[in-house]
Amino acid sequence: MNEYEINAQTLAIIPLGKEKSKVIEKNGDFIINSSPIKIIDESCKFFGSSYEGRFAGTKTLTGITHKSPIIIEESKKIIFFPTKSPRLNTCAWISFNNVSDYYGDGKDSVIRFSCGKELRLHTSYTIIDNQVLRATRLESVLRKRIKEF
Repeated sequence: MNEYEINAQTLAIIPLGKEKSKVIEKNGDFIINSSPIKIIDESCKFFGSSYEGRFAGTKTLTGITHKSPIIIEESKKIIFFPTKSPRLNTCAWISFNNVSDYYGDGKDSVIRFSCGKELRLHTSYTIIDNQVLRATRLESVLRKRIKEF
């Protein structure tokens, strides 16, 4: 496949080289001929913004400037967070809304999704925990703004 829009079923986007990604959904996996950051950007554009715009929004709402979580779509509160700097070809993106639990396993982390699937990443627990906390903060600010508006 050459195109993919992130949706509520999307669990993770894993890089497979420079211009390929594995998209993990609740009911299946897909290979997409595009990098994770391009999929993120195109999905943001599909919902009316861009990666740069969403990044700026996160910065304004939370002050987070590095490895920022991104709101892909506001009404469904679809938020993704990167496992590394998004500039790196090895950066995976995880759906915050679908994470039910995560734990460290040596140098790796295991993320358990609400549908029961698990994903092992060669990323430390501390990094995943920090990214989940950042995404939680973003989601909290978004929820509060929507409620007040």
